[in-house]
Amino acid sequence: MQTEKIVDHIVNWLKDYATQAKVNGFVVGISGGIDSAVTSTLCALTGLDILCVEMPIHQAPSHVSRAVEHITQLSNKFPNIRETRVDLTPVFESFKTEVSLEGQDATVAMALANTRARLRMSALYYYAGLQDLLVAGTGNKVEDFGVGFFTKYGDGGVDLSPIADLMKSEVYALAKVLNVPTSIIKATPSDGLFGDARSDEDQIGASYPELEWAMKMTNLGKKVEEFSDREKEVFTIYSSYNKTNKHKMDPIPVCKIPHNFLSKN
Repeated sequence: MQTEKIVDHIVNWLKDYATQAKVNGFVVGISGGIDSAVTSTLCALTGLDILCVEMPIHQAPSHVSRAVEHITQLSNKFPNIRETRVDLTPVFESFKTEVSLEGQDATVAMALANTRARLRMSALYYYAGLQDLLVAGTGNKVEDFGVGFFTKYGDGGVDLSPIADLMKSEVYALAKVLNVPTSIIKATPSDGLFGDARSDEDQIGASYPELEWAMKMTNLGKKVEEFSDREKEVFTIYSSYNKTNKHKMDPIPVCKIPHNFLSKN
């Protein structure tokens, strides 16, 4: 993997896109995780106006401290970095008072987790519209096109995706070249949407290296019958998520009206 060439390619792609769109730069949500750290650093390298937004909602202290560490490092290194903090916890709590929380606990918890992501998307687009910026997505390839591990119209609601053609392992490789804080590189991946310590692996049932393997096997046309033990389990997990979350990864379906229905009688 030629990390330096990939960095240059993404940075040039971002600059070209911003120029053609006639915008000032990008806004990036900073979570304290590896994907947002790499994405924001790549955006910073464009030299364009970059707004880093931290948006805690009952966030774990470790997530907050990593986000602050990363933003501080970027601000010290790049003069084009601006930052703001939007505490969405009161908004989230107010939302909960206005909706029904009846139902199975797991279903309600998932709906509220997705609501957190959608509140953050709204905040990012508010600043994007206010300051003539584009919202840069932070999803990687295995999340965005493998298992669909993102919130539709939440962290999936973006203007462009700089790292969505990179596997999680490749994002880590870029992080080292980009000097992302060690605390972030070593942190266990977690979306932080449930207000507890559960990791991405806890939720999915497989690690990112395992999911990358399953995605590769799927692309090679392999079938579940060809595996056994843990490999069979991981392949089944991947296949299930890939099938269930197709509605996130495919274009929005449009009901096509027959031409003769639209013609005048």
